[in-house]
Amino acid sequence: MRAALLLMAGLLLIPAVPAAAADTLLSQGKPATASSIEGSGFGPALAVDGNPATRWASVEGRDPEWITVDLGATATISRVKLTWEAAYAKSYKLQTSANGTTWTDIYSTTTGNGATDDLAVSGSGRYLRMYGTARGTTYGYSLWEMEVYGTGGGDPGTPGGSVIDVSTSAQLAAALANAQPGQTIRMASGEYHGSFVSQRAGTASAPITLTGPASAVLVNDGPSGTAPSCPVPGGGWDSGYGLWLYGAPYWNLTGFTVKDSKKGVVLDNSHHVTLDGLYVHHVDEEAVHFRRSSADGVIKNSRITHTGLVQAGYGEGVYLGSANSNWACHGNTGGVDRSDRVKVLNNQIGPYVAAEHVDVKEGTFGGLIQGNTFNGTGISGQNSADSWIDVKGIDYVIDGNTGTFASPGTFANGYETHNTSTTPSFANGCGNIWRNNKSNLGGVGQYAIKISSTSKCSSDPNVIYASNTVTNARNGLTNVAVTP
Repeated sequence: MRAALLLMAGLLLIPAVPAAAADTLLSQGKPATASSIEGSGFGPALAVDGNPATRWASVEGRDPEWITVDLGATATISRVKLTWEAAYAKSYKLQTSANGTTWTDIYSTTTGNGATDDLAVSGSGRYLRMYGTARGTTYGYSLWEMEVYGTGGGDPGTPGGSVIDVSTSAQLAAALANAQPGQTIRMASGEYHGSFVSQRAGTASAPITLTGPASAVLVNDGPSGTAPSCPVPGGGWDSGYGLWLYGAPYWNLTGFTVKDSKKGVVLDNSHHVTLDGLYVHHVDEEAVHFRRSSADGVIKNSRITHTGLVQAGYGEGVYLGSANSNWACHGNTGGVDRSDRVKVLNNQIGPYVAAEHVDVKEGTFGGLIQGNTFNGTGISGQNSADSWIDVKGIDYVIDGNTGTFASPGTFANGYETHNTSTTPSFANGCGNIWRNNKSNLGGVGQYAIKISSTSKCSSDPNVIYASNTVTNARNGLTNVAVTP
């Protein structure tokens, strides 16, 4: 009756509707990592600190680049606000992830114009990433603020999402030794000197994360003590490795630098480990080694230079598996090092990587080497190190890589296969696929892709697609028939 009277009086009565709860700013002050940092004062944490006068900036002139924020727990994400500095992204994606490894696109554009992008989105995950694929300027990518709104998330200080902040070598060593599933060990800028080892396992749903800016640098001044016949942590022996995970599956290693060590990052019996945005340089031997059946790993968006400073013939960029002569130590799966299904994605490897940029060892299966840039300047030629990739494994896909060579260095072919004789017997060096690779051999190399002992692969041949291209090769694309 009252409503009718009000209508007669020229008023409209509208029943009150409770206001929907506003989405919460989830990202401010949460841990952030990035693919690179332009220099001191431009770390990723500055893009989620709530201060519009500080910013993250990537190094100049590189694609792709990314910045990730850890929301602490799974969140429903409804809005992302990006406040760009002058160095903006023309093409980028917003992606979510439950584990920091597998990503789902929730927004993408190829027409970004900088300023502020205030975007309504729909997605869920613990991690939100801005993944830039094309810069809008000749500089890098730079954000004053990246704000993520929604519901859920968590306090990084709560169990299951705890963050351990470290700023000294002793703190880092202790955090690695005592890491728990779901923890994030967050390094401050600075050099960390010592032996950094963990034998702690994460889980598929709660991986352990070690993260820091590129200015967080691990240095191992070892080795020291008496080495055992096969590498095992402890016993008063320091391996000299920059970072060593031993029996430690389900880790994410993001953003930091390793240098001035015997080896860079070594994974032993540590499956499902992801290396994302690392910089490994100036190491005595190899930069990154997936060893002792460290299967289902990923190394991506990382940079590797200046390896093999002491043993040039063992200065591989990325080393997958072990030579059969080392299976007595590292052959923990049926007597074989089955570091299978490792993905090597979108890395910059070289210059001055003294051995193969990626060395694929016999007895490993089913990896993917895709989107990498190989700079062969400085390949030593020692210990048959004279190509970007040597494939002794089986059923790998080598796709969309770009390789160049310029002196100094010793260079035979861009990509090679070899058929090693092993026990048990595998058809090593067979069943591999090359497609969409671009090779510039600098007028020195013979073939872009050299296939050896084709008769041993008659039942599982290597396939070279016509989408591969080559310039400045003495003998052309390949020594075998090309598949249309």
